[in-house]
Amino acid sequence: MTQYNSTLLRLLDERGYIHQATDAQGLDAAAAKQVIPGYIGFDATAPSLHIGSLVQIMLLRRLQQSGHKPIVVMGGGTTKVGDPSGKDESRKLLTAEDIQANIDSIRTVFERLLTFGDGPTDAILVNNDDWLSQLSYVDLLRDVGPHFTINRMLTFDSVRLRLEREQPLTFLEFNYMILQAYDFRELALRHGCRLQMGGSDQWGNIINGIELTRRMEGIELFGVTTPLITTADGAKMGKTAAGAVWLNEAQLPAYDFWQFWRNTDDRDVGKFLRLFTDLPLDEIARLEALPGNEINAAKVVLANEVTSLCRGEKAAKAAEATAAATFAGGGVGEDLPVCTIPAEGFNVVDALTAIGFAASRGEAKRLVAGGGARLDGEAIADESHRIEPGQGERRISAGKKKHGILRPA
Repeated sequence: MTQYNSTLLRLLDERGYIHQATDAQGLDAAAAKQVIPGYIGFDATAPSLHIGSLVQIMLLRRLQQSGHKPIVVMGGGTTKVGDPSGKDESRKLLTAEDIQANIDSIRTVFERLLTFGDGPTDAILVNNDDWLSQLSYVDLLRDVGPHFTINRMLTFDSVRLRLEREQPLTFLEFNYMILQAYDFRELALRHGCRLQMGGSDQWGNIINGIELTRRMEGIELFGVTTPLITTADGAKMGKTAAGAVWLNEAQLPAYDFWQFWRNTDDRDVGKFLRLFTDLPLDEIARLEALPGNEINAAKVVLANEVTSLCRGEKAAKAAEATAAATFAGGGVGEDLPVCTIPAEGFNVVDALTAIGFAASRGEAKRLVAGGGARLDGEAIADESHRIEPGQGERRISAGKKKHGILRPA
Protein backbone atom coordinates (compact mmCIF):
# COMPACT_ATOMS: atom_id res chain seq x y z
CA MET A 1 0.00 0.00 0.00
CA THR A 2 1.40 3.39 -1.01
CA GLN A 3 2.28 5.85 1.74
CA TYR A 4 0.33 9.10 1.39
CA ASN A 5 0.52 12.30 3.42
CA SER A 6 -3.00 13.57 2.77
CA THR A 7 -6.04 12.28 4.63
CA LEU A 8 -7.85 12.05 1.30
CA LEU A 9 -5.56 9.61 -0.48
CA ARG A 10 -4.88 7.59 2.67
CA LEU A 11 -8.64 7.11 3.11
CA LEU A 12 -9.21 6.20 -0.53
CA ASP A 13 -6.25 3.83 -0.57
CA GLU A 14 -7.12 2.05 2.68
CA ARG A 15 -10.69 1.38 1.57
CA GLY A 16 -9.84 0.18 -1.94
CA TYR A 17 -11.07 3.04 -4.12
CA ILE A 18 -7.95 3.78 -6.15
CA HIS A 19 -7.38 2.07 -9.49
CA GLN A 20 -5.51 4.78 -11.42
CA ALA A 21 -4.35 8.31 -10.67
CA THR A 22 -2.87 10.81 -13.11
CA ASP A 23 -0.35 12.32 -10.65
CA ALA A 24 -0.83 10.74 -7.25
CA GLN A 25 2.11 12.57 -5.66
CA GLY A 26 0.96 15.92 -6.96
CA LEU A 27 -2.61 15.35 -5.79
CA ASP A 28 -1.37 14.09 -2.42
CA ALA A 29 0.71 17.21 -1.90
CA ALA A 30 -2.13 19.53 -2.94
CA ALA A 31 -4.72 17.72 -0.79
CA ALA A 32 -2.44 17.90 2.25
CA LYS A 33 -2.35 21.71 2.19
CA GLN A 34 -5.62 22.95 0.65
CA VAL A 35 -9.29 22.14 0.05
CA ILE A 36 -9.62 20.25 -3.24
CA PRO A 37 -12.95 20.62 -5.04
CA GLY A 38 -13.56 17.37 -6.90
CA TYR A 39 -16.36 16.20 -9.15
CA ILE A 40 -18.04 13.15 -10.59
CA GLY A 41 -20.61 13.33 -13.37
CA PHE A 42 -23.87 11.40 -13.44
CA ASP A 43 -26.14 11.24 -16.46
CA ALA A 44 -29.86 11.57 -15.82
CA THR A 45 -31.16 8.75 -18.00
CA ALA A 46 -33.55 7.35 -15.36
CA PRO A 47 -35.35 8.58 -12.20
CA SER A 48 -32.80 6.72 -10.07
CA LEU A 49 -29.20 5.64 -10.15
CA HIS A 50 -28.50 2.00 -9.30
CA ILE A 51 -25.91 0.54 -6.97
CA GLY A 52 -23.37 0.42 -9.79
CA SER A 53 -23.13 4.19 -9.16
CA LEU A 54 -22.93 3.86 -5.38
CA VAL A 55 -19.15 3.48 -5.28
CA GLN A 56 -18.87 6.85 -7.07
CA ILE A 57 -21.30 8.50 -4.65
CA MET A 58 -19.31 7.05 -1.75
CA LEU A 59 -16.17 8.45 -3.36
CA LEU A 60 -17.69 11.94 -3.11
CA ARG A 61 -18.63 11.16 0.50
CA ARG A 62 -15.00 10.20 1.25
CA LEU A 63 -13.85 13.43 -0.39
CA GLN A 64 -16.06 15.41 1.98
CA GLN A 65 -15.16 13.28 5.00
CA SER A 66 -11.49 14.10 4.44
CA GLY A 67 -12.08 17.86 4.35
CA HIS A 68 -12.61 18.55 0.66
CA LYS A 69 -15.47 19.79 -1.51
CA PRO A 70 -17.70 17.43 -3.55
CA ILE A 71 -19.22 18.70 -6.78
CA VAL A 72 -22.08 16.57 -8.10
CA VAL A 73 -22.42 17.20 -11.82
CA MET A 74 -25.74 16.16 -13.25
CA GLY A 75 -25.41 15.63 -16.97
CA GLY A 76 -28.46 17.51 -18.14
CA GLY A 77 -26.51 18.46 -21.26
CA THR A 78 -24.56 15.28 -21.87
CA THR A 79 -27.66 13.14 -21.27
CA LYS A 80 -29.00 14.74 -24.44
CA VAL A 81 -26.02 13.25 -26.26
CA GLY A 82 -25.32 9.87 -24.66
CA ASP A 83 -22.10 8.43 -23.26
CA PRO A 84 -20.75 5.57 -25.41
CA SER A 85 -18.50 4.33 -22.56
CA GLY A 86 -19.30 0.71 -21.81
CA LYS A 87 -22.33 0.76 -24.08
CA ASP A 88 -23.02 -1.46 -27.07
CA GLU A 89 -25.75 0.67 -28.60
CA SER A 90 -27.10 4.19 -28.73
CA ARG A 91 -29.20 5.54 -25.88
CA LYS A 92 -32.79 6.64 -26.24
CA LEU A 93 -32.90 10.44 -26.36
CA LEU A 94 -34.94 12.10 -23.60
CA THR A 95 -36.83 15.38 -23.56
CA ALA A 96 -35.60 18.31 -21.43
CA GLU A 97 -38.60 17.79 -19.12
CA ASP A 98 -37.78 14.09 -18.65
CA ILE A 99 -34.16 14.90 -17.86
CA GLN A 100 -35.07 17.56 -15.27
CA ALA A 101 -37.55 15.21 -13.58
CA ASN A 102 -34.83 12.55 -13.38
CA ILE A 103 -32.36 15.03 -11.87
CA ASP A 104 -34.89 16.09 -9.22
CA SER A 105 -35.46 12.44 -8.29
CA ILE A 106 -31.78 11.46 -8.27
CA ARG A 107 -30.82 14.42 -6.08
CA THR A 108 -32.64 12.91 -3.08
CA VAL A 109 -30.02 10.15 -2.75
CA PHE A 110 -27.14 12.63 -2.79
CA GLU A 111 -28.87 14.66 -0.08
CA ARG A 112 -28.72 11.63 2.21
CA LEU A 113 -25.04 10.93 1.63
CA LEU A 114 -23.54 14.42 1.30
CA THR A 115 -23.84 17.68 3.22
CA PHE A 116 -24.90 20.50 0.88
CA GLY A 117 -24.45 24.19 1.59
CA ASP A 118 -22.35 27.29 1.02
CA GLY A 119 -19.33 26.37 3.14
CA PRO A 120 -15.86 25.63 1.76
CA THR A 121 -16.32 21.85 2.05
CA ASP A 122 -20.09 21.73 1.49
CA ALA A 123 -21.28 19.82 -1.54
CA ILE A 124 -22.89 21.54 -4.51
CA LEU A 125 -24.95 20.10 -7.35
CA VAL A 126 -24.63 21.63 -10.79
CA ASN A 127 -26.10 20.83 -14.19
CA ASN A 128 -23.76 20.85 -17.18
CA ASP A 129 -26.66 21.91 -19.37
CA ASP A 130 -26.17 25.38 -17.85
CA TRP A 131 -23.04 25.85 -19.96
CA LEU A 132 -23.23 23.23 -22.68
CA SER A 133 -26.53 24.55 -24.02
CA GLN A 134 -25.00 28.02 -24.28
CA LEU A 135 -22.15 26.87 -26.51
CA SER A 136 -21.87 28.11 -30.06
CA TYR A 137 -20.97 25.17 -32.27
CA VAL A 138 -18.63 27.24 -34.40
CA ASP A 139 -16.85 28.61 -31.32
CA LEU A 140 -16.53 25.08 -29.91
CA LEU A 141 -15.00 23.84 -33.16
CA ARG A 142 -12.57 26.76 -33.28
CA ASP A 143 -11.52 26.85 -29.61
CA VAL A 144 -11.75 23.22 -28.52
CA GLY A 145 -11.62 21.15 -31.73
CA PRO A 146 -7.90 21.68 -32.42
CA HIS A 147 -7.01 19.99 -29.11
CA PHE A 148 -8.53 16.63 -30.14
CA THR A 149 -7.33 14.26 -32.84
CA ILE A 150 -9.54 11.64 -34.44
CA ASN A 151 -6.56 9.27 -34.37
CA ARG A 152 -6.48 9.29 -30.59
CA MET A 153 -10.23 9.32 -30.11
CA LEU A 154 -10.48 6.11 -32.12
CA THR A 155 -8.14 4.37 -29.65
CA PHE A 156 -10.42 4.84 -26.63
CA ASP A 157 -12.09 1.61 -25.54
CA SER A 158 -15.57 3.17 -25.59
CA VAL A 159 -15.17 3.94 -29.30
CA ARG A 160 -12.96 1.04 -30.36
CA LEU A 161 -15.28 -1.60 -28.92
CA ARG A 162 -18.29 -0.32 -30.83
CA LEU A 163 -16.33 -0.13 -34.08
CA GLU A 164 -14.84 -3.62 -33.68
CA ARG A 165 -18.33 -5.02 -33.17
CA GLU A 166 -19.53 -3.08 -36.21
CA GLN A 167 -22.18 -1.42 -34.06
CA PRO A 168 -23.32 2.11 -34.90
CA LEU A 169 -21.53 4.98 -33.18
CA THR A 170 -23.22 8.22 -34.13
CA PHE A 171 -21.45 11.53 -34.58
CA LEU A 172 -23.66 12.76 -31.73
CA GLU A 173 -22.13 10.24 -29.32
CA PHE A 174 -18.65 10.75 -30.72
CA ASN A 175 -18.85 14.32 -29.44
CA TYR A 176 -19.53 13.14 -25.87
CA MET A 177 -15.86 12.92 -24.90
CA ILE A 178 -15.29 16.47 -26.13
CA LEU A 179 -18.19 17.75 -24.05
CA GLN A 180 -17.02 15.91 -20.94
CA ALA A 181 -13.52 17.32 -21.35
CA TYR A 182 -15.10 20.75 -21.69
CA ASP A 183 -17.02 20.11 -18.43
CA PHE A 184 -13.76 19.69 -16.49
CA ARG A 185 -12.40 22.95 -17.91
CA GLU A 186 -15.65 24.78 -17.14
CA LEU A 187 -15.76 23.44 -13.57
CA ALA A 188 -12.15 24.48 -13.03
CA LEU A 189 -13.00 28.03 -14.10
CA ARG A 190 -16.40 28.30 -12.39
CA HIS A 191 -15.81 26.41 -9.14
CA GLY A 192 -12.04 25.99 -8.79
CA CYS A 193 -12.44 22.24 -9.39
CA ARG A 194 -9.09 20.44 -9.45
CA LEU A 195 -10.07 16.76 -9.40
CA GLN A 196 -12.28 14.51 -11.49
CA MET A 197 -13.09 11.04 -10.24
CA GLY A 198 -14.95 8.19 -11.90
CA GLY A 199 -15.00 4.54 -12.83
CA SER A 200 -12.15 2.95 -14.75
CA ASP A 201 -14.13 3.30 -18.00
CA GLN A 202 -13.88 7.09 -17.63
CA TRP A 203 -10.07 7.21 -17.65
CA GLY A 204 -9.80 8.44 -21.24
CA ASN A 205 -12.45 11.12 -20.71
CA ILE A 206 -10.68 12.33 -17.56
CA ILE A 207 -7.33 12.55 -19.34
CA ASN A 208 -8.98 14.55 -22.14
CA GLY A 209 -10.30 17.09 -19.63
CA ILE A 210 -6.95 17.44 -17.89
CA GLU A 211 -5.08 17.98 -21.14
CA LEU A 212 -7.68 20.35 -22.61
CA THR A 213 -7.65 22.55 -19.50
CA ARG A 214 -3.85 22.60 -19.34
CA ARG A 215 -3.58 23.63 -22.98
CA MET A 216 -6.32 26.25 -22.90
CA GLU A 217 -5.95 27.65 -19.37
CA GLY A 218 -2.59 26.47 -18.01
CA ILE A 219 -4.33 24.98 -14.95
CA GLU A 220 -3.06 21.74 -13.38
CA LEU A 221 -5.81 19.19 -12.78
CA PHE A 222 -5.91 15.66 -11.39
CA GLY A 223 -7.80 12.45 -12.03
CA VAL A 224 -8.57 9.32 -9.99
CA THR A 225 -10.49 6.25 -11.12
CA THR A 226 -11.94 3.37 -9.13
CA PRO A 227 -11.59 -0.28 -10.10
CA LEU A 228 -14.50 -2.04 -11.76
CA ILE A 229 -16.49 -3.38 -8.82
CA THR A 230 -17.44 -6.98 -9.39
CA THR A 231 -18.86 -9.67 -7.13
CA ALA A 232 -16.85 -12.73 -6.17
CA ASP A 233 -18.38 -14.72 -9.02
CA GLY A 234 -17.22 -12.13 -11.54
CA ALA A 235 -20.56 -10.40 -12.15
CA LYS A 236 -20.68 -6.63 -12.55
CA MET A 237 -21.84 -4.85 -9.40
CA GLY A 238 -25.50 -3.85 -9.58
CA LYS A 239 -26.59 -6.45 -12.09
CA THR A 240 -28.88 -9.23 -10.86
CA ALA A 241 -31.17 -11.74 -12.47
CA ALA A 242 -34.10 -9.61 -11.34
CA GLY A 243 -32.68 -6.43 -12.86
CA ALA A 244 -30.97 -3.32 -11.54
CA VAL A 245 -30.78 -2.64 -7.80
CA TRP A 246 -32.04 0.95 -7.70
CA LEU A 247 -31.02 3.45 -5.04
CA ASN A 248 -34.39 5.26 -4.89
CA GLU A 249 -37.31 3.87 -2.90
CA ALA A 250 -39.78 4.52 -5.73
CA GLN A 251 -37.87 2.15 -8.00
CA LEU A 252 -37.06 -0.55 -5.40
CA PRO A 253 -38.65 -1.14 -1.97
CA ALA A 254 -36.34 -0.83 1.04
CA TYR A 255 -36.76 -4.50 1.95
CA ASP A 256 -35.55 -5.66 -1.47
CA PHE A 257 -32.64 -3.22 -1.25
CA TRP A 258 -31.74 -4.51 2.23
CA GLN A 259 -32.08 -8.11 1.12
CA PHE A 260 -29.68 -7.59 -1.79
CA TRP A 261 -26.92 -6.67 0.64
CA ARG A 262 -27.90 -9.42 3.09
CA ASN A 263 -27.41 -11.93 0.25
CA THR A 264 -23.82 -10.81 -0.41
CA ASP A 265 -21.35 -13.60 -1.16
CA ASP A 266 -19.21 -14.45 1.89
CA ARG A 267 -16.09 -13.48 -0.07
CA ASP A 268 -17.36 -9.96 -0.76
CA VAL A 269 -18.39 -8.94 2.75
CA GLY A 270 -15.11 -7.22 3.73
CA LYS A 271 -14.75 -5.40 0.40
CA PHE A 272 -18.31 -4.12 0.45
CA LEU A 273 -18.05 -3.01 4.08
CA ARG A 274 -14.95 -0.95 3.21
CA LEU A 275 -16.47 0.59 0.09
CA PHE A 276 -20.08 1.15 1.10
CA THR A 277 -20.11 1.80 4.88
CA ASP A 278 -18.45 4.15 7.35
CA LEU A 279 -17.53 1.39 9.80
CA PRO A 280 -13.95 1.62 11.16
CA LEU A 281 -11.44 -0.61 9.41
CA ASP A 282 -10.64 -2.62 12.54
CA GLU A 283 -14.33 -3.46 13.00
CA ILE A 284 -14.55 -4.47 9.34
CA ALA A 285 -11.52 -6.73 9.78
CA ARG A 286 -13.27 -8.42 12.73
CA LEU A 287 -16.52 -8.88 10.82
CA GLU A 288 -15.00 -10.30 7.64
CA ALA A 289 -13.00 -12.82 9.71
CA LEU A 290 -16.09 -14.34 11.35
CA PRO A 291 -16.01 -18.12 10.79
CA GLY A 292 -18.60 -20.33 9.13
CA ASN A 293 -22.21 -19.27 9.46
CA GLU A 294 -21.24 -16.41 11.77
CA ILE A 295 -20.40 -14.41 8.64
CA ASN A 296 -24.17 -13.99 8.25
CA ALA A 297 -24.07 -11.57 11.17
CA ALA A 298 -21.61 -9.45 9.19
CA LYS A 299 -24.00 -9.51 6.22
CA VAL A 300 -26.80 -8.16 8.40
CA VAL A 301 -24.48 -5.37 9.55
CA LEU A 302 -23.64 -4.63 5.91
CA ALA A 303 -27.30 -4.56 4.90
CA ASN A 304 -28.22 -2.31 7.83
CA GLU A 305 -25.36 0.12 7.27
CA VAL A 306 -25.89 0.56 3.52
CA THR A 307 -29.67 0.76 3.82
CA SER A 308 -29.34 3.35 6.61
CA LEU A 309 -27.08 5.48 4.42
CA CYS A 310 -29.23 5.27 1.30
CA ARG A 311 -32.77 4.93 2.70
CA GLY A 312 -32.54 6.04 6.33
CA GLU A 313 -32.20 4.21 9.65
CA LYS A 314 -35.96 3.67 9.97
CA ALA A 315 -36.06 1.82 6.65
CA ALA A 316 -33.10 -0.34 7.65
CA LYS A 317 -34.68 -1.34 10.95
CA ALA A 318 -38.01 -2.13 9.29
CA ALA A 319 -36.27 -4.29 6.67
CA GLU A 320 -34.30 -6.19 9.30
CA ALA A 321 -37.46 -6.77 11.34
CA THR A 322 -39.26 -8.04 8.25
CA ALA A 323 -36.41 -10.43 7.49
CA ALA A 324 -36.41 -11.71 11.07
CA ALA A 325 -40.17 -12.29 11.00
CA THR A 326 -40.04 -13.96 7.60
CA PHE A 327 -37.02 -16.20 8.03
CA ALA A 328 -36.67 -16.82 11.73
CA GLY A 329 -40.25 -16.70 12.91
CA GLY A 330 -41.99 -18.02 9.82
CA GLY A 331 -44.33 -15.04 9.94
CA VAL A 332 -45.10 -12.26 7.52
CA GLY A 333 -43.05 -9.11 7.87
CA GLU A 334 -44.63 -5.70 7.34
CA ASP A 335 -42.02 -4.58 4.81
CA LEU A 336 -42.43 -7.41 2.28
CA PRO A 337 -43.69 -6.64 -1.23
CA VAL A 338 -47.48 -6.91 -1.47
CA CYS A 339 -49.68 -8.01 -4.36
CA THR A 340 -53.48 -7.79 -4.33
CA ILE A 341 -55.37 -10.99 -5.13
CA PRO A 342 -57.90 -10.15 -7.87
CA ALA A 343 -61.59 -10.73 -7.19
CA GLU A 344 -61.60 -13.71 -9.54
CA GLY A 345 -58.43 -15.13 -8.02
CA PHE A 346 -55.39 -16.27 -10.02
CA ASN A 347 -53.03 -19.22 -10.31
CA VAL A 348 -49.59 -19.42 -8.76
CA VAL A 349 -47.87 -18.67 -12.08
CA ASP A 350 -49.76 -15.39 -12.44
CA ALA A 351 -49.15 -14.59 -8.78
CA LEU A 352 -45.38 -15.02 -9.13
CA THR A 353 -45.40 -12.79 -12.20
CA ALA A 354 -47.66 -10.13 -10.66
CA ILE A 355 -45.55 -9.72 -7.53
CA GLY A 356 -42.38 -9.45 -9.61
CA PHE A 357 -40.68 -12.72 -8.66
CA ALA A 358 -40.63 -13.82 -12.31
CA ALA A 359 -40.16 -11.67 -15.37
CA SER A 360 -42.58 -13.75 -17.46
CA ARG A 361 -45.10 -16.57 -17.15
CA GLY A 362 -42.55 -18.89 -18.72
CA GLU A 363 -40.02 -18.07 -16.02
CA ALA A 364 -42.70 -18.55 -13.35
CA LYS A 365 -43.61 -21.96 -14.77
CA ARG A 366 -39.96 -23.04 -14.65
CA LEU A 367 -39.79 -21.86 -11.04
CA VAL A 368 -42.80 -24.00 -10.13
CA ALA A 369 -41.48 -27.00 -12.07
CA GLY A 370 -38.15 -26.71 -10.28
CA GLY A 371 -39.76 -26.75 -6.84
CA GLY A 372 -38.92 -23.12 -6.07
CA ALA A 373 -42.47 -21.80 -5.56
CA ARG A 374 -44.05 -21.91 -2.11
CA LEU A 375 -47.27 -20.76 -0.52
CA ASP A 376 -47.18 -20.31 3.26
CA GLY A 377 -43.99 -22.37 3.30
CA GLU A 378 -45.41 -25.31 1.36
CA ALA A 379 -43.97 -26.20 -2.06
CA ILE A 380 -46.42 -25.86 -4.97
CA ALA A 381 -45.76 -28.30 -7.80
CA ASP A 382 -48.92 -27.61 -9.84
CA GLU A 383 -48.72 -24.48 -12.01
CA SER A 384 -52.53 -24.30 -12.15
CA HIS A 385 -52.82 -24.12 -8.33
CA ARG A 386 -55.44 -21.44 -7.56
CA ILE A 387 -55.17 -18.62 -5.04
CA GLU A 388 -58.54 -17.12 -4.12
CA PRO A 389 -59.31 -13.94 -2.11
CA GLY A 390 -61.50 -15.97 0.24
CA GLN A 391 -58.40 -17.82 1.46
CA GLY A 392 -57.19 -14.65 3.21
CA GLU A 393 -53.64 -13.35 3.28
CA ARG A 394 -50.99 -15.71 1.92
CA ARG A 395 -47.22 -15.66 1.92
CA ILE A 396 -45.65 -16.48 -1.45
CA SER A 397 -41.99 -17.36 -1.88
CA ALA A 398 -39.64 -17.86 -4.80
CA GLY A 399 -36.64 -19.86 -3.70
CA LYS A 400 -35.16 -19.16 -0.28
CA LYS A 401 -34.65 -15.42 -0.61
CA LYS A 402 -37.74 -13.86 -2.18
CA HIS A 403 -40.87 -13.55 -0.08
CA GLY A 404 -44.02 -11.51 -0.52
CA ILE A 405 -47.60 -11.10 0.63
CA LEU A 406 -50.71 -11.93 -1.39
CA ARG A 407 -53.55 -9.93 0.09
CA PRO A 408 -57.28 -9.85 -0.75
CA ALA A 409 -58.55 -6.49 -2.01
